[in-house]
Amino acid sequence: MKAPTATLPGVQNNAKPTSYEAQQSFGSFLKEAINNTNVQQINSDLLTRKLVQGEHVDLHEVMIAAQKASITLNATMEVRNKVVEAYQEIIRMPV
Repeated sequence: MKAPTATLPGVQNNAKPTSYEAQQSFGSFLKEAINNTNVQQINSDLLTRKLVQGEHVDLHEVMIAAQKASITLNATMEVRNKVVEAYQEIIRMPV
């Protein structure tokens, strides 16, 4: 069985991506992650409002959505912290 490999959009499997392509791919990955975090937060907020207003929403669905939003936000913040930390390490490198 062959293991799946990750490929960049617009790059052939046997070609190495250029720095520009890698930068674009990383940028789109970050945008997608932030958008996903935002969607989770909006969904949690919507379900919470429905519950508070007395609409028919199961409590366990609200709690699951809130936990998903919390975990997604925490993971996004940890990635942000690691990126900032890596940037600071690069800045401290002697030239």
